[in-house]
Amino acid sequence: MESFRTEIENPIVQKDIIDLERKIFLFKEGKIDDERFRSLRLARGVYGQRQEGVQMIRIKLPFGKVTSEQLLRVSKVSDEYSTGRLHITTRQDIQIHYVSLDRTPQLWAELEKSDITLREACGNVVRNITASETAGIDSNEPFDVSPYAYALFQFFLRNPVCQEMGRKFKMSFSSSDEDTALSYLHDLGFIPKIVNGERGFKVMIGGGLGSQPHHAETLSDFIPVNQIIPTTEGVLRIFDRFGERNKRLKARLKFLIKEIGKDEFLRLVEEEKKALSFQTVEIDTTDFDAPIPAPLLVAPKVVIEDVAAFETWKKSNVIQQKQAGYVAIGVKVALGDFYTDKARLLADLIKNYAADELRFTLRQDILIRHIKEEDLAFFYQELAKLNFVALGYNSTADITACPGTDTCNLGIASSTGIATELERVLATEYPQYNNNHGITIKISGCMNACGQHNMAEIGFQGMSINSGKLVAPALQVLLGGGNLGNGEGRFADKVIKIPSRRGPEALRSLLNDFEANADGISFLNYYDAKGENYFFELLKPLSDITNLTEADFVDWGNADNYVKAIGVGECAGVVIDLVATLILEAKDKMTFAAEAFDDKKWSDAIYLAYAGFVNGAKALLLAENQKTNHHAGIIDLFDTVFTATNKIELRSTFKELVYQINQNEPSEAFAKSYIQDATVFFEAIELYRAKDLVNE
Repeated sequence: MESFRTEIENPIVQKDIIDLERKIFLFKEGKIDDERFRSLRLARGVYGQRQEGVQMIRIKLPFGKVTSEQLLRVSKVSDEYSTGRLHITTRQDIQIHYVSLDRTPQLWAELEKSDITLREACGNVVRNITASETAGIDSNEPFDVSPYAYALFQFFLRNPVCQEMGRKFKMSFSSSDEDTALSYLHDLGFIPKIVNGERGFKVMIGGGLGSQPHHAETLSDFIPVNQIIPTTEGVLRIFDRFGERNKRLKARLKFLIKEIGKDEFLRLVEEEKKALSFQTVEIDTTDFDAPIPAPLLVAPKVVIEDVAAFETWKKSNVIQQKQAGYVAIGVKVALGDFYTDKARLLADLIKNYAADELRFTLRQDILIRHIKEEDLAFFYQELAKLNFVALGYNSTADITACPGTDTCNLGIASSTGIATELERVLATEYPQYNNNHGITIKISGCMNACGQHNMAEIGFQGMSINSGKLVAPALQVLLGGGNLGNGEGRFADKVIKIPSRRGPEALRSLLNDFEANADGISFLNYYDAKGENYFFELLKPLSDITNLTEADFVDWGNADNYVKAIGVGECAGVVIDLVATLILEAKDKMTFAAEAFDDKKWSDAIYLAYAGFVNGAKALLLAENQKTNHHAGIIDLFDTVFTATNKIELRSTFKELVYQINQNEPSEAFAKSYIQDATVFFEAIELYRAKDLVNE
């Protein structure tokens, strides 16, 4: 336990990990409420799973980039603290499961030795920033977006602006107009552009999936690269202040923009401009502009015995890079799961014979980059030893699925089980789809769309159906979603619900009908031409529940009869409304503000003082049984309940006091005066609270 105290060089990271250890101890002692502790651990990547007493750990890997050292470190941690299984997520993270809560500080410390963090991998924060796995090698890209994605990750990690928002916040960077990072379903999505020789981005805002998918709107057709961090900070500040905090299902950015309108939202962002940390931020791309390094070792020359299989694999899984003479290899990873024995061998392979880099993909696969074309045969031979040459990378046969009922509290039906069966059907009956990129198949175990089922051409969502006194696992079939490029996409229609065991037959019906009647047009065009009702009638026979068999009550991948069991979701964390807890947190914010001021981080100090104002006000309002659903509401209501009634006397209205934050630049002088104002305010509310408790 003591080792991480001395081995971590970064004092900020060390403080984070020691704080997690301390909070775990306090939680075990009953000194931190369960719900509040949940919020804290989620923001440290520690996520409850379906099985009692163990945790899922989400490892945050910006845009999925991993070196051999980092892959070996993750493997070591998985073997020591988990089960040796690594799960690639649709946000390019790695998840490991069945970890003891008590051991998470040591686990985190071990990862940090290779510059890997758990911080803000879960919770109401900026989640992992994703990017096209081909960024930097895409022949169609205007420029490499990787350094810009990384700069945003660095800037907003631990940033006070986005530590306790009403809900999670997701961002993506696509490498080109093909928009393979799916900007239209993110809170902020960036698509690279060059206008008059200047680099910048088309920016989409307010997208999201979940149970109520919403297409992002265009924030701007072009924002220069030195403006993307200030723009993002402005958006986050307004989301933090005005975003819903009580009704979890209405707390994403898309609902705030829908409620007040994009124009009003952008007016508030503009109003915040003076308060931003920086008006422009120049992003250094040097580390990403360097030439591709030569491999450490010369790859041996090999002779391929089955040339036909080799050529088929190249057609399916090899991508030509924009750099002449180099290719990338796609590794199709079934369900995103692979094990540490193979991970170690893969790490050695990329360290010695490639450029020491791979990227985990949005489709839960692996992309090995910067391979010399003349070394392809060697890589094919070595990857075959790992069973890493399955055909169909990034194709119809490459099905995306969330963990579902395997480990997730919210899973209603198995997504991994049905995905495995559908991939078997495709491999054995429809091998032609190994090279089809016009149809994607995605599966989620519930409505929350972690498997992105509602944006796919063919999607399946885990559900249940009642048959008398029995409950059977079911699938809702969704059709007609897809990525159209350049920030445009479409969401799928909910066509019909069928017993889960009939999922393979539904896929057969859809593909057989498409092949027989589409006459060469795309699946989406065929779907539009026929209409939703046509496909409802096509699949209707499969929805009949009067003829269920015993097998229909057993979900895919299970041996026992299906039992519908839904736990409490942790996708956003929970902030509890306890007066004492909020006052304690407000004090913490004031302490952190003073520390940031001492470190000459004026903007951070100011925002932490703002958080102290709001938390303190919320505590007193709750003591009076007054509730509101966002920061701006707290500020207004405090004046109504306390200032206007002279219950608490301030030198101005509370609103005027707090909103100094967007009337002043983040200077040393303002940070000092704002912290002083917050300190005086806090003394006033503590005095009021003390009198209130005496009178209770």
